[in-house]
Amino acid sequence: MKVSLSLERSCSNDLTIMIDALRASTTITSALQRFNTIIPANSIENAVHLAGELDATLAGEREGAKIEGFDVGNSPVDIKKFSGEVLVLTTTNGTRVLEGMRAKVLIGSFTNAEAVAIKAVELADQHIELVMAGVNGRFVIEDFLSAGEILSYIIHLEDQDMDEIALAALMASFDKDMVDDAVRGSESAARLRGLGLEEDIEFSLQRNIFDTIPFYKNGVIKSLK
Repeated sequence: MKVSLSLERSCSNDLTIMIDALRASTTITSALQRFNTIIPANSIENAVHLAGELDATLAGEREGAKIEGFDVGNSPVDIKKFSGEVLVLTTTNGTRVLEGMRAKVLIGSFTNAEAVAIKAVELADQHIELVMAGVNGRFVIEDFLSAGEILSYIIHLEDQDMDEIALAALMASFDKDMVDDAVRGSESAARLRGLGLEEDIEFSLQRNIFDTIPFYKNGVIKSLK
């Protein structure tokens, strides 16, 4: 099994795991406890249109802040206050990155790392690619370390040929306390803290609190479990 790690753009035609640890991946996983279907939207205008058409809950952020007029932001904590059939979600990075993926797509984070790793090995034929959403095309440490967390489970399930970036993420994830400190000290966390969203950071750092596996196909996200 080939395992690779990339930033923002996917090259795999087999299986991809999208990672946006702070916070789209975590929010999506949390929301699937309360909603049957999530529709990621690539723009505010598209999100508003879809939510009106589908009578859906409307969630989203730009640069971390809740979009004015939306029901809720991109918050894994606040999303638990809502429920329904459909959630429409638009975010700065994660939902945009999903659009360009051609493979089978799972969505992973610290909160469901083991479940996603197990399902990825089960579904992949020859190649598992982990894609970090980053921020506006830039590397962010929380996605890198969350990828390492997922990889730490994959290596126990399958023999693999891991590229050097993936190997570095795996090695960087070994010390949980250092990982948590690095994520809390990241630029993304600082931005969230400035918006009063400290609770979202701590929620997103919890390990394996969900066995939910978000699966993206044909523009829709549903749970495989």
